[in-house]
Formats: sequence, C-alpha cells, structure tokens
Amino acid sequence: MLFPTLTFGLFFLAVYALTWAVRGSNEWRKILLLLASWVFYGAWDWRFVALLIFSAVLNWGTAALIARTDEEWEAGRRKALLVFGVAANLAILGFFKYYDFFLEQLGVLLHQFGFERDMPLLEIILPVGVSFFTFQGMSYLIDVARRKVPPASLLDMTLLMSFFPHLVAGPIVRASDLIPQFRQTPRLERGMVAMGLLLIVWGLFKKAVVASELSVNLVDPIFFDPSAHSSLDLVIAAYGYAVQIYCDFSAYSDMAIGLAALLGYRFPFNFNQPYRARSLQDFWRRWHISLSSWLRDYLYISLGGSRGGVWKACRNILLTMLLGGFWHGAKWTFLIWGGLHGIVQVMETLWRKFRPQHWPLMPAAIAIFITFHIVTLGWIFFRAETFDGAIAFLGGIGRGDWGATIATPLMIGLILFGMMIHFTPPTLAQGIALRLRSVPALLLGLGTGAVILIIDAMRFEGVAPFIYYQF
Repeated sequence: MLFPTLTFGLFFLAVYALTWAVRGSNEWRKILLLLASWVFYGAWDWRFVALLIFSAVLNWGTAALIARTDEEWEAGRRKALLVFGVAANLAILGFFKYYDFFLEQLGVLLHQFGFERDMPLLEIILPVGVSFFTFQGMSYLIDVARRKVPPASLLDMTLLMSFFPHLVAGPIVRASDLIPQFRQTPRLERGMVAMGLLLIVWGLFKKAVVASELSVNLVDPIFFDPSAHSSLDLVIAAYGYAVQIYCDFSAYSDMAIGLAALLGYRFPFNFNQPYRARSLQDFWRRWHISLSSWLRDYLYISLGGSRGGVWKACRNILLTMLLGGFWHGAKWTFLIWGGLHGIVQVMETLWRKFRPQHWPLMPAAIAIFITFHIVTLGWIFFRAETFDGAIAFLGGIGRGDWGATIATPLMIGLILFGMMIHFTPPTLAQGIALRLRSVPALLLGLGTGAVILIIDAMRFEGVAPFIYYQF
C-alpha cells in the first residue's frame, strides 16, 4: 500500500476517523492503531505480518528479561541476554536479506578453486521494511540494557515496531521518543494538524511530481543501459538521481511525520538540506538523520568511537560506513558506496587532525561543491544494479561524448526545481503552519483536498515505488 495512492488515502481517512472516535480508553486506541498497522503491512503480503509480530514479541520478551537483571552480579547475564536479542534480530535480517547473497559468493569462491557446487538458493522474498523494524528492535534492546529507557508493555512495543507511518521506510523512531507518547492519550492540536497536512501535501508533491517523473523518464532508462547514451546523458542522469533520491526519500519522511502528527504523535525530522553539507561527516548529520544517528550511537560508539586515538576512530568510521552500506542491500555496489563515504570521512578526520594550523580553511562554496559531487559519485554505485553497470556508467562519462541528449527541457527543469526544493529553508514550512493554525477546520480540509487534486492532475501516469521500500 503506497502512500500517494487513493487506496491509502481511503485507508488513512478510516483510521483517522476511528482512532479519534475512540474516547476514554487509550489502550483501545492503541489496539486499533496496531490492527490498522497490520492491515497496512498485510496489504503487501499477509504472510509477513507474523514475522512482524514475532519480531516485536521477541524484543519485548528479551528486554523484559534484561530489565530484571538489576544486581551488579547479574551484569554477565544482562550482557548475554542482550547478545542473544541482537543476534536474533540480525539472524532475521541476515536470513531474509543476505542468505542467498552469501551462498552465491561462496559458489563463486568454490568455482575459483575448481569446485562446482549447486548452492541451495531459496530466492527468498525480502519483507518490506525488515531493515527498519529490526534496527528499531535492536536499538530498544540496547537502550533497555543501558538503562536509558524502561521496558515497555507488550502492546506499546508491538505498536512501536508496527506503527504504519514509519514501518516500511522510517524514520527509525526510537523507543525513548515514541513509547512515552503511547503512554499518554494524544490530543489533536491545531498546530500539529496544520503541520501534518502541510507535510503530507509537500511530500506528495515531491514524490508524485518530481521524483517519479525523474525516475521513469530519465534516470531508469539511462541507468538500464549506460552504453546506449552519451556522456552528457549520463551526467544529467547522475544529477537527476541525486535530486530523485532526495525528493523521494524526504517525501516519504515528510508524509510519515505528517501522518503521525494527524494521529497525535511527533516524529523527529529526518532531513536538513543535506546537499548544503561542507563535508561527508556534515552530510551524514543532515541526510537520513534517524539512520545516521543510529549508526553513530549503536555501531560507531559500540566499536569504540573516538576512544583510543585518531587511528582507531578512523577504523571505526570506516567499519561503520561499510556496515551501513551493506545494511542497504546485499550487493557489492552498496559496500562500495559505504566504503567511499567511509574513506572520505577518514580523510576528513585525518585532515582535521594533522592540517597545518596556519593553512586557511576552504571557502564554504567550494567545500559544498566538492562534497555534493562526491555524494553524487557515490549515488552512481548506489543506483547501479551491478558493479559492472556502475563502471560502465563511469566509463561512459569518461568517453567525452557531449553530443545530443534524451533529457527534455522538462527533465532539466525538474532537476533544477528539485534543487530549489532542497534549498528551501526548513523554517518556511513552520511559518506557513503557524499561519494555517487560524484557518477554520472546514476551510483547511477543503483547501488540502483541492491541493491534492491539483497535484494528482499534475503528476504523470503511475507512481514509482519509494526507493527505500527495498531496504
């Protein structure tokens, strides 16, 4: 069930009406939201609702046992339970996402040594959002073990991992942010409604009009066969994908935040103009903030962080980015993408440590320009289906064939417009929402409906799936 569709619109209207109609019992309201979330997830494949429930119960039960180890002498038991819980989550993720990949690589390795084996590949269907809800479960277990959050009830924990606005593509909302909200009966505030509607409409526009059109009519055909296109086509497609993935993913996050707000819950914002970053480390403070902060808090710091000196910090940065890249998918291109980001961040760390103090700092505009193009280079590996495809794409750019292009003026305009969207100040939406608070509810609803109809008329045939659905 995709957000920018009529089916989801009708589904959400029904959920919205029913949840706010339930009065006097927050528990029944949460049960209704939980059932609605399972319907939302089951619309894709009912079989995997059981996996979602199992994962939630596993993390709830393990966290409850961890919380009962209060005495210092039980620290070893607490650690063992945490290791078990994290390993169980990784086993779920590993089986569905990486089982066939590792067997294929083993088959290739055996072939190199002259052994031919038929590997028992299962062609496993990847559950939508499995990476997000397993990461959410692990962060909850670690926070309980670190005594940062108290253990949640079974209902709250299951709803945390199943809540449909963020279930399939984030943001990765932590237990410390959302469970305290579940414990209180939400109130429908005019400010939250105004901001929620604004974010939903804004996200719908970015996804349906900008990202989907760039995907279908520019990026997908050029990445499908780079050798059939000129160097100019390839460069435009690279820039096009940089705009597409930003508009696509930030649109999902905006809509998720907006939908949660209409139901009375606050999600953290997930993007902060990432292409304004002056370094790769700055980029990861701005891009997919919920994931980058997760990697920092639960992987980088767990590896040792910056403790032990600059060289161990560099090692931990590289490992974190490699694993972060591999989290995105079982392909070598994601490892290379993560490795590129890791290597550049290591270089930045070493430069800050050993740069001669009398050397001037790089001008901001130049730093932003260089960072953006390093990120765009990485997006080529991220988008390419295979390593050979990425190399063919880069080789095509190197041909120097700057002749005709298939990119229409509309595509060029959408790329430029997408960058304008990106550079829109975050405070603009907040200011508009403040002004919308005083608009009568009926007028606000009619206005939102009219804007959605206009966007529907502007968009092109079909809606490409959200990029992060595959993760």
